Amino acid sequence: MSSRLDGAPLQPAGVYSLLGALAAVLAPHALRIPAWVSIAVAAALAWRAWLAWRGAALPRKWVLLPLAVIGTAAVVASYGPHLGRDASVALLAVMLALKTLELKTLRDAMVAVCLGFFLIVTNFLYSQTIATALYMLAAMAWFTAILIGLEDRVRSLTIRQRLGGAATLMLQGAPLMLVLFLLFPRVQGPIFGLPQATSAGVTGLSDSMSPGSLSQLGLSDEVAFRVQFQARPPASQRLYWRGPVLWDFDGRTWTAASATSIGTSAVRHEAAGAPVSYTVTLEPHYARWVFALELPVAAPVGTVMTDDYQLLSLRPIRNRLRYDAASHLAYRYGGDERPELLRRALRLPSGYNPRSTQLAREIRERSSADADVVSSTLELFRSQPFFYTLVPPELGRDSVDEFLFATRRGFCEHYASAFVFLMRAAGVPARVVTGYQGGELNPLGNYMIVRQSEAHAWAEVWLNGQGWIRVDPTAAVSPARIQVGIAAAVPAGDPLPLSVRGGFHLLNRLHFALDAVANSWNQWVLGYTPERQTRLLTDAGFGAATWQTFATLLMGVAGAVMAMLALLILRRLRAMPSDPVARTWLAFCRKLARRGTRRRVGEGPRDFARRAVSEQPELEPKIVDIAELYIALRYAGSGSKNHERRLRELVGAL
Repeated sequence: MSSRLDGAPLQPAGVYSLLGALAAVLAPHALRIPAWVSIAVAAALAWRAWLAWRGAALPRKWVLLPLAVIGTAAVVASYGPHLGRDASVALLAVMLALKTLELKTLRDAMVAVCLGFFLIVTNFLYSQTIATALYMLAAMAWFTAILIGLEDRVRSLTIRQRLGGAATLMLQGAPLMLVLFLLFPRVQGPIFGLPQATSAGVTGLSDSMSPGSLSQLGLSDEVAFRVQFQARPPASQRLYWRGPVLWDFDGRTWTAASATSIGTSAVRHEAAGAPVSYTVTLEPHYARWVFALELPVAAPVGTVMTDDYQLLSLRPIRNRLRYDAASHLAYRYGGDERPELLRRALRLPSGYNPRSTQLAREIRERSSADADVVSSTLELFRSQPFFYTLVPPELGRDSVDEFLFATRRGFCEHYASAFVFLMRAAGVPARVVTGYQGGELNPLGNYMIVRQSEAHAWAEVWLNGQGWIRVDPTAAVSPARIQVGIAAAVPAGDPLPLSVRGGFHLLNRLHFALDAVANSWNQWVLGYTPERQTRLLTDAGFGAATWQTFATLLMGVAGAVMAMLALLILRRLRAMPSDPVARTWLAFCRKLARRGTRRRVGEGPRDFARRAVSEQPELEPKIVDIAELYIALRYAGSGSKNHERRLRELVGAL
């Protein structure tokens, strides 16, 4: 575009469209940035729209400069001096909002549109779901249509024509986009190297457990991970997904030991039968633990296994993680446990839960062996009126005493905590294991969905000659929780999500369909990791693919795609008449053809115009003007450049 057009003033309609597109892209950030930023941005956009409506003058530089300084200082004050992802997005939003108050010429609009394209990318720093991708694709089409409108100074294209042109341009760029997706060297880690959010606000397990912590997860239907088994999935009662192992108790809260404190030496176990193989796609939870069925054979790639069979990632899981694992469902381990770990598994704080301590001593006195202590305690849970619920009463300082002798209503963490406390008080080494139990098979994708509502806690006790044995006291109170699932175990009045409770056939099928689509997106788009990219090229016969291989292939294939597109465009241009008047007349004929009036072979312009008027009487003035102007330019030779421009304007407005 020429410098003269760069300085051309913006029309109010163009300002409104650009402000609307910017507001649409900024809207998803409203819940992520401070409220004052959202209010300030909305006020700036509304101010600019009001100025366009009134035709008033824009603010002067001496007004905008202090606003920019104040906005920057406010962002720094809100986030601190180190600008991470959130602070950068907030600052960009403030600066872009102020930039709209300078929108005066086409050049200003071009800059704002380019910033809008960059703002689209920032949304993917927070979410890479299908919904986000579709929304941002629509925003990209909107901005592209605005660019077409800014370039169009003659034909006065309609909104539909501009959107159609934007769709055409995006489709033409799709092959190159696919090539870049497949071959551009991928880097593992956070997008653009920006620091990701912490675990604040992330739903999932933690490295501690106190009364009520897991029951809160039972109210969430968010997906924790998905599992694809290579063979038939095991029965529900065998699906114990091992997570953090909790060793230390302060009277109310159980906490996990660090990997360095428990060691990471080679683990040993005895297994019966073949292992179960599967692939896990784990949602980001910003901690290090990963989940596998008890008992994992070995640590998957990128993880380590501790002495207590926790699987820990080498780095916090900030992005979706896909890994292969194998587990033995029948096993024995820990028969030669180190004495210091057994002593740790007996520790209890002094001065807490005296009634439970006395109960444990009585059970010990009646039992001849540690196994009898376990059996007697489980029988206590079975025979006494204990209840399994998602809404347990709050507990105080002596939480185990209050649960065992007063409320007797609890979720899995109450039963696991009380059981392990009784074991330790009775002299039986024990610890709490947290993770997930069960899962829901999606028949549309033949994979298993494990939700946060399946969060579970159980116990492990150490028996001489047997090693560590899994004991689930929740199963003694509510067998349905383990055999069927949480929906069959909790009372009907508990606030369980509809997608978890079940019983709604159509709703379940819709949910399965949406999750199957999301899972495919996760596997083939978001799950296209550097490892999968390398595997793809290796399978294609490129051997050990290096970054030089990727660069060579990328340049070669991208060049070939661009050459093919260029040839297609050149072929189309060659098929068009070189005479601009003839091209405009052909455009006029194509428009009438779309309305049902197609020009016949050998039909002259005057005859065609007469027939078009008879078939399209509502367009008579425009058809007559176009035909007469074309005849004058084409045959009479009595036209000028102004007449050619007038012809283009008439055809463009048709």
